[in-house]
Amino acid sequence: MALNGQIIMNIKHYMNLNIIANGFHSSSRLQLNQRWRQKKRLSENPNAFGPLTNLPDYSFLDGRPTPFGIRQLARIKEQREILEKVKKLTYEVDYAVERHARMQYADAQNRKSIIEGKMKAKGQCYLSEPNTNKSE
Repeated sequence: MALNGQIIMNIKHYMNLNIIANGFHSSSRLQLNQRWRQKKRLSENPNAFGPLTNLPDYSFLDGRPTPFGIRQLARIKEQREILEKVKKLTYEVDYAVERHARMQYADAQNRKSIIEGKMKAKGQCYLSEPNTNKSE
């Protein structure tokens, strides 16, 4: 298909190659099979997470800890910040649930006290009860 001096080729519906009169251009994101990655619930960028990114590049034979790699310390700090944010939001949700339960309980108690404080029917209740204060 030729449009304005530009040729577009579609290969297997996941790779778009644009050939322009001045040169060859391709997007690296489009070269990945994104539909397959979405079906497998993988990230769009395979280099963003995984053992090659998260684990150290080497280890010492005597068991000494290896220093953090490039950007590994930054990723660790970012993950700790995310953890703190999750903890804070979880605490806020728990607090809101407990507060709602307390408010529901207080409302029920308030309704119960209002119902108990209303005037009660007299006469029939007291006439039907046997008199226990009879002196013999």
